[in-house]
Amino acid sequence: MAYWLFKSEPDAFSIEDLKAKGAAGEPWDGVRNYQARNMIRDQMRIGDGVLFYHSNCAEPGVVGLAEVASQAYPDATAFDPQAKYCDPKSDPERPRWYLVELRYVRHLRGPIPLREIKLHADGPLADMPLVRRGNRLSVMPVTPAQWDFILGLEAAQ
Repeated sequence: MAYWLFKSEPDAFSIEDLKAKGAAGEPWDGVRNYQARNMIRDQMRIGDGVLFYHSNCAEPGVVGLAEVASQAYPDATAFDPQAKYCDPKSDPERPRWYLVELRYVRHLRGPIPLREIKLHADGPLADMPLVRRGNRLSVMPVTPAQWDFILGLEAAQ
């Protein structure tokens, strides 16, 4: 089992929106970064754990848990000229972009704000991409130790 952090702007798609999708989950479309695409396509597996992170809001932070609910498959929004994330250079014969589906697991007892996560950037979370300057990836790996540490922050709430 691997662990990941997925960022989403709560005004666009929140943890509540994912919860409302129920057991069906939600295709995580629109990822248009090659590094994130490669992780989705090559490394994610059904059952992997996900820290659901609200970004670009008053208090960014980890707000819940989800799980990867499908193997990676081509992101059809790349082929749709009407879609926000259309990529004219991608085609169904040679897809450029992939997605996985996410399924809601639970809300955290309370959000773990980025400012609290950054307090540990010189310690247990030093190698976490989220705390590195200039990291703008919407999908990033989380080590088992980082996963446990963040869930320990929840337990301390």
